[in-house]
Amino acid sequence: MSSASAVCQSPGRDLELKRCAEAVAAAERLLYLAKSGVRQRIDSAGSLDAAQAAAHGLAWVATYTEALRQMLGWARRLAAEQRLGEMERCIAAAAFGEYLAQLAGGIPMSQGETVRLAALGVPRSEIGDFEEKVGELIDAGTDDGLKARLAQMIAAQPAATTFGDTGLDETLTQMRDQMRRFAEAEVLPHAHEWHRRNAYIPQETIAKLGELGVFGLTLPEAFGGLGLGKEAMCVVSEELSRGYIGVGSLGTRSEIAAELILAGGTEEQKAKYLPKIASGELLPTAVFTEPNTGSDLATLKTRATRDGDVYRVTGQKTWITHPVRADLMTLLVRTDPREPGYRGLSMLLAEKPRGTDADPFPAKGMSGGEIEVLGYRGMKEFDISFDGFEVPQSQLLGGVEGQGFKQLMTTFEAARIQTAARAVGVA
Repeated sequence: MSSASAVCQSPGRDLELKRCAEAVAAAERLLYLAKSGVRQRIDSAGSLDAAQAAAHGLAWVATYTEALRQMLGWARRLAAEQRLGEMERCIAAAAFGEYLAQLAGGIPMSQGETVRLAALGVPRSEIGDFEEKVGELIDAGTDDGLKARLAQMIAAQPAATTFGDTGLDETLTQMRDQMRRFAEAEVLPHAHEWHRRNAYIPQETIAKLGELGVFGLTLPEAFGGLGLGKEAMCVVSEELSRGYIGVGSLGTRSEIAAELILAGGTEEQKAKYLPKIASGELLPTAVFTEPNTGSDLATLKTRATRDGDVYRVTGQKTWITHPVRADLMTLLVRTDPREPGYRGLSMLLAEKPRGTDADPFPAKGMSGGEIEVLGYRGMKEFDISFDGFEVPQSQLLGGVEGQGFKQLMTTFEAARIQTAARAVGVA
């Protein structure tokens, strides 16, 4: 029996919890040093724009550190209630092993981007000390014996859909069960055909999701939402995605738009859009990404020029999800060409008519083509070109130009970058 497998099977309440807590403390020290290093880089560069790569990397380090904190908290809660079994111990060990290994050796932010601690200003001596402190946890958590034991326990539960004790409260457990029943009854029987035909998720299915409250999970009750936390959104998305990933991702579109409007919109904008988003009457889409920009949103070039009481939008966007059937675009544009970085960006609430496959964008100044994908179907991805597309000036989110990037940083989608911006004092 390997040492890792022995850890999972050993009795007791601590699951090496003391060593895991020490590892979290060691990760927190790395994060502190990385914050200091990135702060120095920003000061030396003269602006966040010139040090964005480091700030982005810092956000990932902060996210991994928080993930370890939360994993430790989950294990401690289960241990306190005598619910920390062999599978839960193995899951925690595997999570700590992998996340600690990536912190020490490099975090893959994307297929072509890896952040390493030394690039964030963390001294190599500190990195070496960290590896020495957490080396045994890395070895145990990445051990083949542990993975084999987890696979055995999973294989022994062929009817299970969730493995291990989630630690969810009664409300979230009931919500998970309800969404699972919906997925089994309304999604699974049709998912393969939707995928095979590259068809849109039927409007009838979307309407039923609206009735279940999927589009207003985290919105306050005053705006027609359920007033729940992000954990509810994760539970719902996970269960619906078991049936079909496109259905599980539908709520994310509404979540992004709702957060932007709730945090940055005027009272009139909130009253107009949030109840309709919560009910599913209004379908939004996020229109941020541009060709060749990747995660570097502050370099966006799509411009919106003020012309009387309208903005005229010109530029290109890509990998836009579910735009044809959307009623509202949260559209990130550059309103101040004199500011090449994030300060020149604004967010527009751009309304549009719903399109069809034959006529995807029946709006003046707007055109585009589908990006065909192998998976993740049901909503469809598009390139979009804007050529003088008009948006009323009143649709500027919050009514003030130059706030678009900061508004975006308040959303759940951008939580990693928001963490880094706060860490270095620019948010």
